[in-house]
Amino acid sequence: MSARPSLLDELAWRELISQHTEGLPAALAAGTVSGYCGFDPTASSLHVGNLIPIMGLMHLQRAGHRPYALVGGATGMIGDPSGRASERVLQGLDAIHSNAEAIRGQLSRFLDFDGPRGAKLVNNVDWLSKLSVLDFLRETGKHFSVNYMLAKDSVKSRIDGGISYTEFSYMLLQAHDFWELNRSEGVTLQFGGSDQWGNITAGLELIRRSGGADSNGLTFPLITNADGSKFGKSTGGGSVWLDPERTSPYQFYQFWMGADDRDASRYLRYYTLFSLDEVTALDAEVRTAPEKRAAQRALAVEVTSRVHSAEAARVAQEVSALLFEKADPQALSGEALKALRAEIPFAEYEPPAEGAPAEGIDVYQCLTLLGIAASRGAAKRLLEQGGVSVNGVKLGAADRVVGEDRLLRDRHLLVRKGQREFGLIQVP
Repeated sequence: MSARPSLLDELAWRELISQHTEGLPAALAAGTVSGYCGFDPTASSLHVGNLIPIMGLMHLQRAGHRPYALVGGATGMIGDPSGRASERVLQGLDAIHSNAEAIRGQLSRFLDFDGPRGAKLVNNVDWLSKLSVLDFLRETGKHFSVNYMLAKDSVKSRIDGGISYTEFSYMLLQAHDFWELNRSEGVTLQFGGSDQWGNITAGLELIRRSGGADSNGLTFPLITNADGSKFGKSTGGGSVWLDPERTSPYQFYQFWMGADDRDASRYLRYYTLFSLDEVTALDAEVRTAPEKRAAQRALAVEVTSRVHSAEAARVAQEVSALLFEKADPQALSGEALKALRAEIPFAEYEPPAEGAPAEGIDVYQCLTLLGIAASRGAAKRLLEQGGVSVNGVKLGAADRVVGEDRLLRDRHLLVRKGQREFGLIQVP
């Protein structure tokens, strides 16, 4: 069995290094390193934009080092100005605490929190909330000149438009976090996006001036799609969340299935643990048979399984195969039917008050309940035009009634108009 590559070698072939301090290779080679990355709890869930630093911590642990995940319960109340053009809306303490608890569970899908090298989750509210203004100025503020802070990109980019003292001070609070973790936990490495380099180096400077252990930093590239658009937005423009209540497992799966062929190889490197040989093989399939979308499918299954579960990924595949690959509706599992309810129009069958057929389920009524047809007359015309299928069987003008023997499991009917417009009916 070949030896696992070093952390930097692993991150390098995955194209996950933007820059790092000069002393990092020697520090990693010398023994176990504890490294951390911070997560902003201003929402009740992490999103796919957070996956790069999460994967960085995961690779750190797999390389034999110890990861720390810092939830910014205190700094989240202020907001990092990095990469922002305007002031962040401040949140209350209760909301921040609630969000931090939700993030704990999501990180546990990636990091092993058990054992002597188990990951550790910390919250900077535990030390920053106890720090007086005078102590902060004496311990941290005295080490930084205003000119030093103004030279940082996160501040420079906001000077003309205005930046509050609140956000201006964020750099010092993050530096204090690194110093505190270095002092109390022996953490000597900080990860972050490339826009965090200024904040990271401020922490290194504070540790150096305070006589702490030699420390290092590493940043990851900021991810964009091949067309130049920002990574992490759904087709509707919203964020793709890790919380299934905010982005369903099916929608999450489809986000990855929708990756451009030009992006698929990079995303396999970034967001999975696939080996170089596995990624190379999938790259080849993209080039020779792009219509099969083998790389996107492997990516979607792997990341959905990691974030949600293998079962959630299986159900998402089943729903996707039905909606996009004309899979047989009769084979749908109960879990897939349940998931479909949230993704396509759904209604419970209500027999019409007048004009109902003597036996069976009225297709006109199904079409109007689902909004596929605006009226019973429009429904009739759709049948006459041959544009309607029920449970995968195309209907004709005379097929106004569907017998109960045609129902799917749990008494469902899958109605389709044309190739892509679906609806689901449940019959009491």
